[in-house]
Amino acid sequence: MKQLKDISTQLKDLTCLYEITKNLASSTDLRECLSNAMKTIDVMKNMENGTVTIINPITGKLEIEVAHGISAEGRKRGKYQIGEGITGKVVASGESIIVPHIADEPMFLNKTRARGDLNTKARSFICVPIHGGKQVIGALSVDRVYLEGISKQADDDLRFLTILSSLIAQTTQRIQTVSREQEDLIEENLKLRRELSGKNTINDIQGNSSRMQEVYEMIHRVVDSNATVLLRGESGTGKTLVAKALHYNSKRSNKQFVVVNCSALPETLLESELFGHEKGAFTGATERKTGRFEQAEGGTLFLDEIGEISQAVQVKLLNVVQERTFQRLGSGKSIQCDVRLVAATNRDLEAAVRDNSFREDLYYRLNVFPVYMPALRERRTDILLLAEYFLKKYSDENKVKINRISTTAIDMLIQYHWPGNVRELQNCMERAVLICDGDTIKGIHLPPTLQTSDSTTSDKNPLSLSTAVENFEKDLIIEALKKTRGNQTKASKILDTSLRIINYKIHQYNIDPKKFKITP
Repeated sequence: MKQLKDISTQLKDLTCLYEITKNLASSTDLRECLSNAMKTIDVMKNMENGTVTIINPITGKLEIEVAHGISAEGRKRGKYQIGEGITGKVVASGESIIVPHIADEPMFLNKTRARGDLNTKARSFICVPIHGGKQVIGALSVDRVYLEGISKQADDDLRFLTILSSLIAQTTQRIQTVSREQEDLIEENLKLRRELSGKNTINDIQGNSSRMQEVYEMIHRVVDSNATVLLRGESGTGKTLVAKALHYNSKRSNKQFVVVNCSALPETLLESELFGHEKGAFTGATERKTGRFEQAEGGTLFLDEIGEISQAVQVKLLNVVQERTFQRLGSGKSIQCDVRLVAATNRDLEAAVRDNSFREDLYYRLNVFPVYMPALRERRTDILLLAEYFLKKYSDENKVKINRISTTAIDMLIQYHWPGNVRELQNCMERAVLICDGDTIKGIHLPPTLQTSDSTTSDKNPLSLSTAVENFEKDLIIEALKKTRGNQTKASKILDTSLRIINYKIHQYNIDPKKFKITP
């Protein structure tokens, strides 16, 4: 009877692995195929909360890639340092771990909080490493409830999961290789097209990120066209530089590039500025004035902050965009114009159209070829490149020799959210160059808005990552205990964690909760 049961279990395992292998082999979406695999072992093997955790190559942390039966919020919380908790220990050691009863295991952190009260079931936890070649790249874990008690069945499950982890490793490497090859092909294609067009360099625009490569591609597509371009994006993202690039890399480059800031002038002056006026057109018009459209004849007119113009000016601008003709103020004569129009705005024009503050017909006339400029926080890989560019620029301008940016200063630049975008970074580096009295930009040379808790410390002898994390964790717990007068239950609620984890950390950091019990 026992032999028949073993054969039945093996057949069930083979069937399950066959179904998973078919799915893994045919898929090109890593998250989708892993999610299907975790669903399969839940249905066919009663393995709950199947989770694949992968090392993030950028942060170095373990992060949940897929987790069957765990909420999106729980997956966000499921981040571990290597060596932290059961999952972190498995990745650090490369050895599998079986926890017979997770309620009795202090190292089981339950960060996802997907299991409710751990004491309600005799729930076991199995975690195996995922090996990518000679390195551990992540872990596969499941929950199991053994109705007849943990025994040989757990060993069978461990072997099954070890085989599955090998399949997952092979699939991960295959899909990642294909993805890298596709990205390389796309990048090579963009590079070749730019080289063939002879416009691989765009003056003054810095950035190698994928978002900026998209901007370069859009510029090259429209640069020799007469189509109206609408530059979208937050203030300080470099819309003016793109407008200049569109002009100076085009066949109109030998003509005028004229700029009008539409938000800097009141309605009456803006109309005169754009279209010009005749002598006597209004009080104070003592002579004829040539407007910006006439000045830009044959070249490019850049209308910055186009979303700020009044309804009256919008009507006249619409006529110019449609008919390429306009009239000076005080004149009934129509003037033909050959002008490339580039507009820019940081406003939500779609919302402005909905609330009737911006004409819908003008919006569609301007929005022929939109180019979206990414915020600096959306292209963080360009921050250091831009910082070094501005460092060299202002070092040369001020005739000082500053060779590099310190590690601490680089960390501060990368971590900052840059609400003012590239313009703010430019001002930040100019200030740093002016106040730096050595050959290195340090954290103390950066503006107060970038200063972190450690920014005023010396660049020498920085804390290790693990020590810094421990100090931060300890400070948080002590602060919570102070607020709750040593009440650990209330402290765990403030820190949004469990009482068990708080107890574990208190013992780990030798914190004495009693000294916080102050009688009222």
